[in-house]
Amino acid sequence: MSELKIQHLITLTELLSKGAKHNFISITTSSLGKNIHKSQQAASKHLLELEEGGLIQRMMSGRKISVKLTKKGYDQIADMYNLIKNSLESSPSEIEIGGILVSGMGEGAYYMSLKGYTKQFKTKIGYVPFPGTLNIKIEKKEHIESLRQVNSMPGKQIDGFSDGKRTYGWVRCYSCTLNGKIPCNLIFLERTHHDLSVAELISEFDIRKKTGLKNGDKITITIPVS
Repeated sequence: MSELKIQHLITLTELLSKGAKHNFISITTSSLGKNIHKSQQAASKHLLELEEGGLIQRMMSGRKISVKLTKKGYDQIADMYNLIKNSLESSPSEIEIGGILVSGMGEGAYYMSLKGYTKQFKTKIGYVPFPGTLNIKIEKKEHIESLRQVNSMPGKQIDGFSDGKRTYGWVRCYSCTLNGKIPCNLIFLERTHHDLSVAELISEFDIRKKTGLKNGDKITITIPVS
């Protein structure tokens, strides 16, 4: 076997899970095939290829098969485990989304000041937002997909409510920083005129006034991922 394929690793992992590191285990190619989601013929071929590659020992007694991983076979799994483990541990723990500052429709100031929201904001994110939202136009498709990814993650939910005349939808909040230093929250609204090409941010203060940012300025939103 000149090259170890991913399916061979899956088969080795299945054998390891059955106790084949230190002991010969009895298996059937039909049961092995079922467990690795392959046909009986494919499972039989995998065993033959693994044996030829020196990754397992195989003993036949009539129709019964007993197999055991060799040191080489176990080392292959251990190497792959360490590679995956290191990759997972070194992967970024934050999502970055870039865009351009644009003007909103002016509705944020009204909605962010409603008492049905402000009481919850204070309790759930620790502050009452400045009336209004900062709108970021997201132009790159990959950043829109990143925004979609954030939207699928659990956030801090501000529940919708009714004032007796109309109902207001929920707001979901995600802690983030703007341009690496301004703490704020990325929000998604149950009812909004925007699609995922526009990100909305809230903060405890007027971000434009505090930072001097203006329409057309480049913005980076950084969202930590637990």
